[in-house]
Amino acid sequence: MIRDDYDVIVVGGGPAGTTAARSAAESGASVLLLEKDRDLGLPVRCAEAVGRKGLDRYVELDPRWVAQPIGGARLIAPDGSRVEVYTDEIGYVLNRRLFDQELGRLAARAGAQIVTRAYVCGLILEHGWVAGVKVKLPDRELRIGARVIIGADGLESRVGRWAGMRTQFVPKDLETCYQMQLGGIEVEPRYVDCYFGEQVAPGGYAWVFPKGPDTANVGVGVAGHMTNGTTPKAYLERFVERYFPRASVLACVAGGVPCAKPLKQIHGPGILLAGDAAAHANPLTGGGITSGMAAGHLAGRTAAECVRAGDWSLKALSAYSARWEERWGEEQRRMYRLKEAVHKLTDKTLNDTAVILNKLPPQKRTMQAVFRTTLAHNPKLLIDVARSFLS
Repeated sequence: MIRDDYDVIVVGGGPAGTTAARSAAESGASVLLLEKDRDLGLPVRCAEAVGRKGLDRYVELDPRWVAQPIGGARLIAPDGSRVEVYTDEIGYVLNRRLFDQELGRLAARAGAQIVTRAYVCGLILEHGWVAGVKVKLPDRELRIGARVIIGADGLESRVGRWAGMRTQFVPKDLETCYQMQLGGIEVEPRYVDCYFGEQVAPGGYAWVFPKGPDTANVGVGVAGHMTNGTTPKAYLERFVERYFPRASVLACVAGGVPCAKPLKQIHGPGILLAGDAAAHANPLTGGGITSGMAAGHLAGRTAAECVRAGDWSLKALSAYSARWEERWGEEQRRMYRLKEAVHKLTDKTLNDTAVILNKLPPQKRTMQAVFRTTLAHNPKLLIDVARSFLS
């Protein structure tokens, strides 16, 4: 039964939201999580790849929601040259439906109440302060009070905007994406492949993330200001026709990823933002699972601490922003500057870089070597990066 009032209400049941709910509940708060869709983890709008190091901080690995372990990455230049990047970090392609549901179970086990098919249609504002949510259920509408609201409602987040926070993104900081799950294809399961080029995915990349020996998530992310009048779906169809002409399309999904600097404001009057709602994805890669979980963990803990102390003022809630900034702020800004530099690379530069990298011994082909080689052979780009770091 849904109560009239909670310490913390979380809007959104993705990794950021469920981790926030779990963290707040484990810290002693009464927690309600509201998810607009029927099931946690659906629809899957994600390439589903994640590194183990980030995952281990927040959840114990369960083979049931691992579709495919990953042991390496390959970067494919516009001319088809492949660079195998050396890494000693293990990664995974997840089954996000099962993964998200497990995160929900962990939140519920900690004491959070989870309600699906719950569409949050507005905020309760009292003298400019967020004091609860308005929610539509299949059979009724409710007004539910809370001390703190955590907005983890994704890229399309309205919770922050309703609270007067600036959460919009300019086109160049938004990757528009289209993905197909393909079956009946040949892939090397232990590798994730990333393809680059102006004709492949301008301002982004195409990915092939295996989910088994003959199945993979195949998609493209294109910078919002570089689409050249072509949709991500059209870019992907052209890519699939070239590389997987006999594939069977098992599923399709469209979406977007914020590849932006950290929002200037992720806390407000009675509200915290986490995950894609706060632009917490890695601006360079678009990956957002573990960064969303990190933000959710901090948001849930901070909200519960404020409730326990009887102080959820702006100053008290600002502890969340300070914690995020201390741990992740500069890292995210650095990734953003690198993203801006990568957008300036021409196909010729990418092809030349691949040739140089492939002359290195395998164990020296690291991601650091990729950037070092690219910059060393492009003095103008090096100057641009230096300027961005000083700005």
